[in-house]
Amino acid sequence: MSGTPASMHRAAIEAVAIGASAGGIDALLQLLVGLPGPWRVPVLVVLHLPDDHESRLVEVFAHRIRVTVEEARPGAPVVPGRLYFAPPGYHLLVEADRTFALSCEPPVLFSRPSIDVLLEACADVYGAALAGVVLTGANHDGAAGLAAVRQHGGWTAVQDPAEAAHAAMPLAAIEAAGPDHVLPLAQLREQLQSILCP
Repeated sequence: MSGTPASMHRAAIEAVAIGASAGGIDALLQLLVGLPGPWRVPVLVVLHLPDDHESRLVEVFAHRIRVTVEEARPGAPVVPGRLYFAPPGYHLLVEADRTFALSCEPPVLFSRPSIDVLLEACADVYGAALAGVVLTGANHDGAAGLAAVRQHGGWTAVQDPAEAAHAAMPLAAIEAAGPDHVLPLAQLREQLQSILCP
């Protein structure tokens, strides 16, 4: 972390981007449910879902999370203190003016939305003020994106593969990015609380 104390680095974070795949809903619920609100920064999530099914993520999380939960809409501003999900069938990006954009570009590692696409876009916009997190999953999506966050000086964390429902994605992210933290969900939750909660 460039010699910067962790508490100072976390205090400078302006956005959190999280990627998850197989087993990701349960992991996200363990991370986020019960965290006190309001949150200080926005949380942007890509969770792999079939693109031919309507997403129920907003409904699932809105009743359990103490902040506003929305599906990201193109052109809408990224508002601090909200939880955003990528809509199925589209890549989610953040533009330089910190508004959302959606893309129909081909899938990345068979995934659209792609965790790599979101993390790389957020790294370009937020730089060292981004926290990137990769959770459970059965492919390698998120590894290149987390490496981009790391290269831009952002804070990086990966779920401990030993407790992940599917270890492939955390293992790939660890190998590619050399993250700041590899933690079980309980400890990762503590880190996120220190970032999100004033």
